[in-house]
Amino acid sequence: MSSSQLSSVEAARAAVAARLQGIMRDAGLTGHELATRCGWHKSKSSRIARGRTPPSDADIRAWCTACGAEDQIADLIASSRNAASMYVEWKRIHRDGMRRVHEQTAPLYQRTRHFRVYASNLVPGMLQTAEYATGLLRSITDFQRTPDDVADAVRARLNRSRVVRQGDHRFALLLEEAVLRYRVSDDAAMAGQLDYLLSVMARPNVSLGVIPFSARRTVWPLEAFYAFDDAQVAVETLTAEINVTAPSEIRTYLRAFGDLSKIAVFGSAARGRITEAIGSLG
Repeated sequence: MSSSQLSSVEAARAAVAARLQGIMRDAGLTGHELATRCGWHKSKSSRIARGRTPPSDADIRAWCTACGAEDQIADLIASSRNAASMYVEWKRIHRDGMRRVHEQTAPLYQRTRHFRVYASNLVPGMLQTAEYATGLLRSITDFQRTPDDVADAVRARLNRSRVVRQGDHRFALLLEEAVLRYRVSDDAAMAGQLDYLLSVMARPNVSLGVIPFSARRTVWPLEAFYAFDDAQVAVETLTAEINVTAPSEIRTYLRAFGDLSKIAVFGSAARGRITEAIGSLG
């Protein structure tokens, strides 16, 4: 996890810890007194208050009850769970296969009006063809050694991708030129995928740029990220998905997206790069 992604998780956990510490102080209790009321070891309340130990739901209930702040239990538990969900390992997300995560994220795609996507390694999910997605999800399943539901997951991914063609959604997508060359499926599937990119570029709600190999970098290649309006950024790493919700960090990702847009090519120049990639398939 990068320092930026780590700071988002830590900031969310620190906010929960600070609220718990404030509740304790408002109740006029010391950490030792609180631990005694909760039946804990005397150091536990200190570890939680300092953010060193993330509290469980039961810990939060006990803490708030000991401080006479039962009305804050539900909100604190929700905040704590949100902090815990910011960094989620793919093996956990995919423990029952990949279909479910596509279905669970469909509402997020439906309510998002402006997508900004930077892709450094793969064609973005909402632009994938069935054949390309099948090759990709097969590789992921084999690598992660998670349950095989590739066919169902592909159908769920395509269903989620209807937002490109239906509803009031806008898409700004940036692809590193390498994305056009990485063969994550067979040549026929790659050719079909690249041809689909050419067709989807003509849609009035889609802006697709390609960052050429030869571009003078003002922003170094980053891990792929998806910005959903100005509310959330999902960053994809090898082992986990990081959901960034801190406004300052969202602004940083959007600034990076803007700077990356300046070194990308669009229109006929982007189509030329895609056509060249198709020709390289032989």
